[in-house]
Amino acid sequence: MRSIFGILLVFSFLNLQAQKDSLQMHYYLPQDISYNLTIPTPEEIIGFVPGEWHVSHDRLITYMTKLAEVSPRINLQERGFTYEGRSLALLIISSEENLKNIDKIREEHVKLISKNSEVLNTSTMPAVINQGFSIHGNEPSGSNAALIYAYYLAAAEGAAIEKTLKDVIILLDPSFNPDGLQRFAYWANTNRSINLNTDPQDREFDEVWPGGRTNHYWFDMNRDWLPVQLPESQVRIKTFHEWYPNILTDHHEMGSNSSFFFQPGIPSRTHPLTPPINQDLTKEIGTYHATALDEIGSMYYTEEDYDDFYYGKGSTFPDVNGSIGILFEQGSSRGHAKETENGILTFPFTIRNQFTAALSTLKAAENMREKLLNYQRDFYKNARNSAKSGAYVFGNSKDALSTYHLAKILKKHQIEIHEVAQDFIEDDKVYRKGYAYVVPKDQRQHRLLEAMFETRTTFEDSLFYDISAWTFPLAFDLDYSEDVSMNRAGSEIEVLQMPGFSAPEKSNYAYLLDWNNYYAPKALNQILQKDIRARVAMKEFSLGSKNFDYGTIMIPAKNQEMNSDEIHQFLTEVSKNSHVEIVGIKTGMTHGINLGSRQFKNIDKPKVAVLVGGSITSYDAGEIWHLFDQRYQMNITKLDVNNFSKFDLSKYTDIIIPNTWKGLEDADAKKLEDWVKNGGTLIAYRNTVNWLNENKFITFETKENKLEAKEISFEEAGDFRGAQGIGGAIFEAHIDRSHPIAFGYKDDKIALFRNTTIFIKPDKQSYNNPIQYTKNPLLSGYISKPNLDSIAETVPFKVEGLGHGKVILFTDNTNFRAFWFGTNKLLMNAIFFGKEM
Repeated sequence: MRSIFGILLVFSFLNLQAQKDSLQMHYYLPQDISYNLTIPTPEEIIGFVPGEWHVSHDRLITYMTKLAEVSPRINLQERGFTYEGRSLALLIISSEENLKNIDKIREEHVKLISKNSEVLNTSTMPAVINQGFSIHGNEPSGSNAALIYAYYLAAAEGAAIEKTLKDVIILLDPSFNPDGLQRFAYWANTNRSINLNTDPQDREFDEVWPGGRTNHYWFDMNRDWLPVQLPESQVRIKTFHEWYPNILTDHHEMGSNSSFFFQPGIPSRTHPLTPPINQDLTKEIGTYHATALDEIGSMYYTEEDYDDFYYGKGSTFPDVNGSIGILFEQGSSRGHAKETENGILTFPFTIRNQFTAALSTLKAAENMREKLLNYQRDFYKNARNSAKSGAYVFGNSKDALSTYHLAKILKKHQIEIHEVAQDFIEDDKVYRKGYAYVVPKDQRQHRLLEAMFETRTTFEDSLFYDISAWTFPLAFDLDYSEDVSMNRAGSEIEVLQMPGFSAPEKSNYAYLLDWNNYYAPKALNQILQKDIRARVAMKEFSLGSKNFDYGTIMIPAKNQEMNSDEIHQFLTEVSKNSHVEIVGIKTGMTHGINLGSRQFKNIDKPKVAVLVGGSITSYDAGEIWHLFDQRYQMNITKLDVNNFSKFDLSKYTDIIIPNTWKGLEDADAKKLEDWVKNGGTLIAYRNTVNWLNENKFITFETKENKLEAKEISFEEAGDFRGAQGIGGAIFEAHIDRSHPIAFGYKDDKIALFRNTTIFIKPDKQSYNNPIQYTKNPLLSGYISKPNLDSIAETVPFKVEGLGHGKVILFTDNTNFRAFWFGTNKLLMNAIFFGKEM
């Protein structure tokens, strides 16, 4: 083995030297054709041959813009911008004649998904492929390959390429993640040695937290195709539904010691709503990849890894929309050249594999053109034929905003929705007009709709590459029914409008803000930041015919720094900007607690910090940052754990610790403990709760699983262990609505997303268990039988006093991927009402 490895290293070194000294475009490009000399190469525009350096996003777009200027084969479409203001450009590439008629071609292509599509002659129609690169910014070989691929499509000459461009429309997305790509290119380039250092321990291969994988708010954007919460995802989905491509490719990287993967993935892990023929076509397309990679001598594998279950990934979302999604995973050089088990892996080598796969996809689309077009037509024809009668209804009778945000997602996915014709009750749930929507099952997108609304608890396989459940009405804490009559439906909603409320009537006494509204925390923060006093109701009360729930916010009109006219004007602006209802009242005499009661508690103005860096999970931290910054427009200070000893913690009322396994160093932990004892509120998530327990911030007992493997072979051991994790499922919990953590929730049950196996035993005092899993808590998703037994009647939330402060624990993520709207308010309740818990 040593001698073979030594030979590999020698050949790899020679290859490395050759590429370092004389890397040229012909290393990548097919040499059996000519290229138009008037089309500039990447080197002529960005200053280097791709692979010599990592391309930054600005240079990538500069080159693509230049190609669009000089090539009649390319149109560049500007679709929007990232959070950091980077272009989300798309290249539409085809023959010159096709581009002249591109709008007509698109209109004809989209007719394939409509009724009466049988009249279309697919033998004369071009196929459409959407090829996207580097959705993870630190998997850059894709976007760097896009430079070469775009050049090839613009410059290649001859009858073969002319025929290809006549038969195929290429939607080329050179960077699914501009912000992440820019971040990683900076890191790799600033740490590159002129004499390439391949030592894996070199700083070049160890990018600083949070790394370039994610976007601006540290989201994994390859999980957002279904929730569509991020601007990058929103333009991708818009493009998809404008075109309905026949193939969508998603170019990634994986561990450096790996080779090259292309789909199909593991067959048993395909979502049941995906037609079997989809996987057959995926396998047929794979033969083109195999042939192309064989020709250049690159190793690859298929059907041994990854899966097509969660529809929120780029390679799986197309499968429930009549397209073929293809995942590519290239072993990553992480920098420019790196020692691996297989010898030295160079960045140019990884780029060549990605470019080769892009070409093989193009060839497959050309040769399978009619088959792909007919499959798409049949997919939607079968969908219409299999659609059921009746409809879904979803809503929240006290929160129009959460309901609106789910409806907004459905509209982005071209799902037909209707108003509620009039208020009605179904299964003891109230559905109000303006607070609920009806969604017919008999519609083109019914498969996608079913995937978004289904609850599934039985599975062919027990392992998942991603989450096993994502039921959207549960994620939004909405009432819903899967079977109501379309008689409940009013008119179809063409343009969805965000709900609003009329300005509050002027009062010289007080104003009331209903805490059930999703954006109530945003409104309350605006009020407190203006130094307006506000109080929270610890009990229910009523005034006239209107009931006010636990958590209602009362703003006195007197003894404020503003006069009554100024307060009214300001609260009118708050109501309008936050889409909340604020009610002006003229008396404190109510039924229940009066407005002067001691059961109205003062609310302090929050100053919140979140720990980042080090061992903190960037996804979790980013979701919190995004929630504060984007949803509630609240400032949150990001404190890097590496500099924790330098910070003045007395500035903050609340500190949030997202998921971490390591926690803080001893001295920093003591500093944090002293801060809590002096009155701070510490809020911790997921594995951080174990660290706090170990360090005596809080005490609790957990249920432990002592699982024994019986009749499990060595070969099966990995799958056996993997099946004991909770990759992401949904569970039902009972909530005590009188407890401040549950303010703003109208029911005594809540659906919680869980992806940990931390099972905390309940407190002996029932009132200390305001959130507790039910006896049979599984609502949707996979969990092993031992874990299901363990989770029953445990608590996912715990609060204890420490000195003058509070320690608040959540075993799971209440802010998951920015679309778990239904539990966002749990964190806001901890922030605003933590001292009352």
